[in-house]
Amino acid sequence: MSASRQKNRKSRQSASVTSSRRGGGRRNRRNGGGLWETVKTANRRAHQRTNQRTYARKGLKSIRAAISDGVIDDYRLPTPQLILRSLIGLVLLFPCFISTMALFNLESAPHESTGYWSQLIQSQPFLFFTVGIFLMFGWFYSGLLNGLFLYFYVLGHELTHAFFIYLCGGRISEFKVTRQGGHVVTNKTNILIALSPYFLPFWSVVILAISLLLECFIVIPYHSQALYLMIGASWTFHLCWTLWMIPRDQPDLKENGTFFSLAIIYLANVLLLAALLCLAPNGFSFKNYCYQWLNLAAENGLAMKEWLLSFL
Repeated sequence: MSASRQKNRKSRQSASVTSSRRGGGRRNRRNGGGLWETVKTANRRAHQRTNQRTYARKGLKSIRAAISDGVIDDYRLPTPQLILRSLIGLVLLFPCFISTMALFNLESAPHESTGYWSQLIQSQPFLFFTVGIFLMFGWFYSGLLNGLFLYFYVLGHELTHAFFIYLCGGRISEFKVTRQGGHVVTNKTNILIALSPYFLPFWSVVILAISLLLECFIVIPYHSQALYLMIGASWTFHLCWTLWMIPRDQPDLKENGTFFSLAIIYLANVLLLAALLCLAPNGFSFKNYCYQWLNLAAENGLAMKEWLLSFL
């Protein structure tokens, strides 16, 4: 009995030694993988820094859409410019607030008994637009084909950069899009070029352009209903992926100061929404929106002035 017990103990000890060796091998492989990933990240950052300096020497600028980690810091503004643009961003909060409130204070025509938003919610275009929104929200949060959707978002992002580069008279020397991000190398950049992809829904514009082109040649059944649904889905696609990308340390935002850029993006999106509502069937007039905007700006401006004077 004692001999058999000793044999069992030896076999258990040998098994524990073997398992510990295996576990050590796994840990080493993990450490090796982690070290290799660190080396690759450092190599990628070095290449990015080198490319940035090369572009700078040639008078070029790389406009990037960052998705993965490892974004370089060469995009940061000097401290004085960062402080100045942050102060401008604070000032922009007032028109952001007024532009938002003006949308919710819209009035219908004098002969109408219900308000503008009540009419809009009960309309057929709004119904199909809302269906498109919910369909895209469900698809986005389901994670189905997210890799493909991410590629199309980055493609639209960089194509928007490219469009505004040409619109502003610039030139493009390099254009690259992958699922890990993308960049455009250009000889010219400004606030409009850097921030346009965050407020212009590229694929919504493409869908609208194709729809108008097809409407000129053929008659499509339920064309308007399908268009409202696709615009709602594509705009939601743009908003979802934009909100997903913004917290990922975007160089486009850092180039002009993150706080200042976010204020510009929000204001531009609200004004774009107001423009879309003006163009919608039975939409409000641009004159009505401007009237509401100026009225709210005057009222809130006076209230803010009195509040500031109360502290003096």
